[in-house]
Amino acid sequence: MSQIDVRPVEGKRDLDRFITLPNRLQAADPNFVPQLTMERREALSPAKNPLFRHVQAQFFLAWRDGAPVGRISAQSDDRVADCGHFGLLAGEDDPEVFRALFAAAEAWLKAKGRTEVRGPFNLSINEECGLLVDGFDSAPMLFMPHDARYVAARVEEQGYAKAMDLFAYLHLTSDPFPKAVERIIERPRPPEVVVRHLDWKRYDEEIATVIDIFNDAWSENWGFVPFSPEELDHLAKSLKLLIDERLLWIVEVSGRAAAFGVGLPNLNEMIADFGGKLLPFNWAKLVWRLKRMTYTSGRVALMGVRKEYARSFLGRAMPIYIFDEFRKEGRRRGIERVEMSWVLESNMPMRHMGEALSNGSAYKTYRIYRKALA
Repeated sequence: MSQIDVRPVEGKRDLDRFITLPNRLQAADPNFVPQLTMERREALSPAKNPLFRHVQAQFFLAWRDGAPVGRISAQSDDRVADCGHFGLLAGEDDPEVFRALFAAAEAWLKAKGRTEVRGPFNLSINEECGLLVDGFDSAPMLFMPHDARYVAARVEEQGYAKAMDLFAYLHLTSDPFPKAVERIIERPRPPEVVVRHLDWKRYDEEIATVIDIFNDAWSENWGFVPFSPEELDHLAKSLKLLIDERLLWIVEVSGRAAAFGVGLPNLNEMIADFGGKLLPFNWAKLVWRLKRMTYTSGRVALMGVRKEYARSFLGRAMPIYIFDEFRKEGRRRGIERVEMSWVLESNMPMRHMGEALSNGSAYKTYRIYRKALA
């Protein structure tokens, strides 16, 4: 068999090969949705993505007989002590391809002084992360990965073990709520509690409020890395086309924002036929599909409750208030399926809520792996 050569990505042509490689590798999978090349170029650009102010990254391509056969990224985040990350993993179903990719990524991380590696993170825990290990029979929602079935085995062959699972739950809006959830919804809300949607006229301020709650609510969670002000600004601008004021809800207690939920239309449903290309005509198609609300699925991508409420009845009720609003609005728009993702394996309150709303179990499981670097 021909030798595998792993080289760092250099220049625009290499980067485009890196971005589009999964399109070839998973072309036969009817549930694979090619990511938008234009969006990926920006996300992986140190000049455009403020994540790179905190993260050093190296992208690698594996080559055989002059053609790319695999890819991986290695990241060193100065906000995370000792532990480096890998991500953006894809390769032909060949153990030698994965061995060569991980050897290159691990060597780079060791040179940065990292003693452990976790992943996949594409490129951080606040972005797309986890390797799909269960739930291959349906397409992914936006900002969620979809990996080939063999990849988990190839990763584990390189000495990686499970660090944490992430769950996705699917709720059909035609299904009735469980009685326990209905009781909470029907119970009169305390007079100091107000559930409102995003005020579009104060968009930047509202997004700042959401991230402030997120950084507080998630601060003690496994793997937490806070959003920086620069990442907040970038996120607010990049999501502006997708965010709908009626799908972002904030719960106020005595006038102070205490919880939030962000629902997004399922972009993947709208771009599945684009082949990863937005220009020259697909941009207009996407805008039309968003305005016409042609999608039938959405994702609750972020949700958080301030820690001070976490152990109270109100803290347990606020996510249900928010999801009830999502569901009402979704039904008005013809949304049939709503995904709640992702939920940490260790986050039992949100797991219980997800299970209650989706017939008792997750429909997709994503895995974060770890390995000690000798």
